[in-house]
Parts: sequence; structure tokens; C-alpha cells
Amino acid sequence: MQQVLQNLGNGTVQLASVPCPRTSAGQLLIRTSTTLISSGTERMLLDFGKANWIEKARQQPDKVCMIFDKVKTDGLLPTIESVRSKLDQPVPLGYSNAGVVIEAGESVTEFQPGHRVISNGPHAEVVSVPKNLCARIPDSVSDEAACFTVVSAVALEGLRLVAPTLGECIVVTGLGLIGLLTVQLLKANGCRVLGLDFDSHKLALAEQFGATTVNLSAGQDPVSAAEHFSHGHGVDAVLITAATKSNEPVHQAALMCRKRGRIVLVGVAGLELSRDDFYKKELSFQVSCSYGPGRYDPSYEQAGQDYPYPYVRWTAQRNFEAVLEMLAEGRLNVEPLITHRFPFDDANDAYGLIQSNEPQLGVLLKYPAEPHRPVPTLIRRTIALSGNSTPFSSGPKIAFVGAGAYATKVLMPAFQATGAQLETAVSNTGLSAAHVGRKYRFNQASTEPESAFSNPNVDTIVIATRHDSHARYVRQAIRADKNVFVEKPLAISTEEVDQIEQDYISAIRNGSAGRVMVGFNRRFAPQVVKMKSLLEGLTEPKAIILTVNAGAIPPDHWTQDAQIGGGRVIGEACHFIDLARFLAGAPAISVQAMHAQGINGSAPDTLSFSIAFAGGSIATIHYFACGNRAFPKERVEVFCGGRILQLDNFHTLRGWGWKNFRRRKLWRQDKGANNMAKAFVTSIRDGKPAPIPFEEILEVSRTTLQVANL
Repeated sequence: MQQVLQNLGNGTVQLASVPCPRTSAGQLLIRTSTTLISSGTERMLLDFGKANWIEKARQQPDKVCMIFDKVKTDGLLPTIESVRSKLDQPVPLGYSNAGVVIEAGESVTEFQPGHRVISNGPHAEVVSVPKNLCARIPDSVSDEAACFTVVSAVALEGLRLVAPTLGECIVVTGLGLIGLLTVQLLKANGCRVLGLDFDSHKLALAEQFGATTVNLSAGQDPVSAAEHFSHGHGVDAVLITAATKSNEPVHQAALMCRKRGRIVLVGVAGLELSRDDFYKKELSFQVSCSYGPGRYDPSYEQAGQDYPYPYVRWTAQRNFEAVLEMLAEGRLNVEPLITHRFPFDDANDAYGLIQSNEPQLGVLLKYPAEPHRPVPTLIRRTIALSGNSTPFSSGPKIAFVGAGAYATKVLMPAFQATGAQLETAVSNTGLSAAHVGRKYRFNQASTEPESAFSNPNVDTIVIATRHDSHARYVRQAIRADKNVFVEKPLAISTEEVDQIEQDYISAIRNGSAGRVMVGFNRRFAPQVVKMKSLLEGLTEPKAIILTVNAGAIPPDHWTQDAQIGGGRVIGEACHFIDLARFLAGAPAISVQAMHAQGINGSAPDTLSFSIAFAGGSIATIHYFACGNRAFPKERVEVFCGGRILQLDNFHTLRGWGWKNFRRRKLWRQDKGANNMAKAFVTSIRDGKPAPIPFEEILEVSRTTLQVANL
């Protein structure tokens, strides 16, 4: 199937071939018939992409501060690579989609195949969308009209925040697509509307919909016009639907309003507010969030949990349904807003239009219907990547299941550097799989994990998915007689670790056990290898301190969810348990932990824990989420036999008390990912055991779970 993508680095737009997305639980698979290009929003994305680095930095000053902090802690080159990798990611464009349901995922009962629906799906021939971000299209509403639903819901949510009443005077600043829809919705609520814009064509449309207008390009004073329009009282409310960096729209809105008036920002505007403007009139100011309650809430969108109707009357989905009812009843007219129609195959021409000076408003993309693109052709979930076929390699043939940030920025380049053959890249949506597949020269891109496990050309699986799926995929790889590398953790429960162990023992008995490896890269870091070599000759117990300035992660991030990510101890602190185990050179025999106490109880990602090892060595690991990004993220210290080693951020290693070692500094930070991948691939090529003994992987996993449960 085809999808419209934008490169954030240079702003280019392309139609790319990607695998069809999977139908996950709670989602709909939709064949698209029509999508609407939201000219204002999408043009802003295109302009950002085309901007140079300096202009990008000016538009996102908060990101610049984060970049400077990263330079201080990680160094210049890793920071540049990280920024380039981020900008290299393709961005799907579009969020106003009308089509027909092909498949309904598990637990979906409200929709069936064949239903016409709208969604916030992107510009793609097939989209997979959570059920709560979809709504059925009434029979009397065309697909062309229906695809205006999502942008209309953006306008409607702004309206709900303003809470207009019959007869109120309300100003709409900016008469683009959302502004003109806002005008109609306000008129339907019995309001008097004053529209402001610079474009005479848009002003004429607003007048057609019943608004009084002010032509800003003709030098008309909007504040005086609003004073006259409100009969000298000041307007009741202002809805700002413009897109500008200027602070003027908010300032003007404050001047226009009566005392205790309301201002709602639906679009984009400068927010350097004047206290005096708001203080004297006791004005209220609010920023509207997208289509309504539920948007950006994972429990609503991904888990499909609706808000209770009596308490949250208008959710995102209910706003969609309200708009569709207005379209069906003829109280919302979008036909005059359509200025251009393009075949989907000519999407590049459509985007050329919205970046030009040619007048345009509602630009539609029309998708091929049967028999031009049969459904079986569109829903292919594994595609060959033309020109990417690699010559036969004597080394392992690798499939990646998961193509997230760490996999694409770290693991894939590391495995590619080994010379191994990269066979299949798998991701949920297919977009990232196709992108990295072409970038790292995989032979195939897919949205079906089974395409990796059942492929006879694949002998090694790299698992880089969310943590709750790790154990399941590891077991599947073991049973399929594949080597398996899993990006930490091995599992998120003791039961899963036990099951993996049993499967591995069974595979050994059957003579079909491959290698099992967990991505504990830090033990392969050059400076850690040097530390290990220095410590080898010492027989005294070691005292190890690891300080991790982990940084805060929002409580609703998936890694904090015990059922999905397992929490940060299981998901990340396992790295440092493994590192302590490696440096101690002995099994763990006991653990203790102490959590910081937060406002609402213990802080699960700010804790100190201690591990005692056989032979007398001890390790204390400080894993703190309450620090500052400007401070180095990781420090390792080892005290042993009158000697000390200190490693700062895997960059600078210092020694005290050593005869032939004082200091070693690398040109750049190296956490061992490349060495780890090389060691794993070499073990396969040479027919040797995995670089980390399986028993040690089990031990570290169980120790991690023990710490997490304290």
C-alpha cells in the first residue's frame, strides 16, 4: 500500500510503499476513500521540515536546551547523531480520513466490516485506528463531506470551551478551514459572529455563512469593529483559529472582550500575555486540545476505555458523532470549502499546491477504488524492498521484530556493521519497518512477527518490542530453533523467566537450542572491559557503586506501566545489575532496597539498592529519577585492595593506586553496543556459546525481579 510521508530533516514529501498495518485489539483496519489535507497544520509541518537547523532551533528553544545538556554529558558527536536520527524519521501526514472498515480487531463490537467510518487516520490507502477515534458515517453524508469531521471536531471542542449562549457576540480570528467551520457552528448555536482575516475570499465565505467580517488587509481596526459590533459592550468571547507567532491576536482579543469575557486559543499564537490586559477585565484564557476529552489519553485511545457518558458528555468520539449529525441534517455545509481534488497518486502535486501562493482551502485526496486496487493487494503485510537484496552471507541471517528508537538508532547500525545479512524488519504500523528496511538494506519489511519466525532464511531474531512481549517472542524463537537476541529485559515476571528456562532446557534435550542473548551492552563497553582486566588479578572483595541519573519519565509513560513496561527497575535498572554482576565476577546471593518517599507514597523510579555477591563483594546502585539532565547520566566506581576505579559516563576512566594506570579517555562515549553485536554475531559464525552465559542471564533477570518486588 501507499502512504504520504514527510522527511522532517528536509521537508520533502513522498508517496512510499509500506506494509499494511496490523489489526490490533480495539482497532479498526480501514480502507481509505477520501482524506482532507489540513492546509494550515500540514503546511506548518512542511515549513518546519524545510527550515535549516538554526531556524528549527528558533522554533523549538526548549529542545535546544536539551541538546546542549546532552552535549555536556554525552559529547558532541553522539548528540549530532541523535539529532540527525530524530530528523531522519519519516512523519505520516494527515488526520482527516473517511473510508470503509476492512477488519475489526478483538473486542470491537460497535463496528463491522463494510461500515463507512471517519477517523483521524493519516493519508494512506489503509489505516489502523483505535475504535474511540472513529465514528460511523450516516448514509446521507458523502465521504467528501465526512472527511471534514475531524477538523470540524477541533473547531467544536474550542466552541465547547467557550460555552456560547444564544445571542452572544463572538469573534473568530483567522478564517481558514477551522475558522470557517467555527463560524458555522457558532451560527448554529444562535450567536452573532464577527470574523477577522486578511483574505477577501475567506471573508466572503464567512459572510455567506452569516458572519460580519473585518478585512485586516484593508487596514480596518479589529478592536474598533468589535466595539461597534457589540454595541459598545465588548464581545462575549474570542476564538483564535489563526496560525501565527505573533502575540497580537491574544492582545487584540483581550481588548475586544467585555469584562469577564472568554478567550480560547484553537490555533497557534504567541503567548507572551499582558497581565494588565487580563487583570482589569478578569478575562479567562484557555487553550483547546485537539478533538476533545480522550485525545492523547492512552487508556481512551489505545486501551479503548470510554469516559462515562453522564460525567464526560462530550469526548473526542462524541464530538465526531455530533459533527456527522450536523452534516446529515444540513446544518453544517462543507461543500463551499472544497477548492481542489487530487487523485491520491498525485499527492505530491497537492502538497505543492498548499505550499504555493495559489488560493486554496479544502484540498481532498481521492483514493482508487475496486477493481483498480483490490483489497488483497492493499493488505499485504510483508513487502519486498526493491534494490535491497543482499548477496548471500555465510553469517547469521537476522530479522528484527520491533523498530523503535533504540532499535533503529543503536541496534540496527551495530548489527549491520558486523556484516550479517539483515533479512526482515517488522513493526506494528509498517511505516518504521519500511523506513529502516530501506535505510539499513533489509530484504523485507513487514507488520507480521510471524514473517520473521517462520522464515527459513532467518536463523536469528532480534527482539526490540515493548517489554511485555519479550518473553513470548523469546519462547517462540527458542521453539523455532532460532538464535535470539532480546533488548533488555528478558521478561517482566518470575513466571515468564521460569517458562523461558523450561523451553530452553527442552530445546537442549532435543538438540535444537540456539543462543539466547540479552542486550546488556554496558559489560561490552571498552572502558568496562578495561576495568574488568585491571580487576582480574585482585583477589580481595570489591565494593561497587553505580550512580544513575536516570531522569524523570511521566507516570503515564508505557515503561512505568507494570503490565506493559514492568517499571523502570525491570526495564532499565537491570542494565546496572548486570554490570555489577559482571564486575563482581560472582553470583548474587542477597538484595536489599530502599525507595525515596514521594508525595503520594514511594517513588518507584528513585531508589537505592544493594546486592551481596558470593565471595564477599558488594554493590550499591543508586537509580535516581529526581536529578538534572546537565549532570552525567552514569558513573561507575570500584573500590578494591587499596585501589579505586572511576568511570564517568562511559567516556573517562580514572584510577588511583594502580602502578601502570591513571587515566584513559575516549574520543567519544561508547556504551558497548557495537562490541556486543559483534560478539553475538561472532559466536554464531564460529559456533560458540553466546557471549553471556544463559545461567547468568537468568540470574540477573531473577535478581532484577527480586529488587523490583521489594
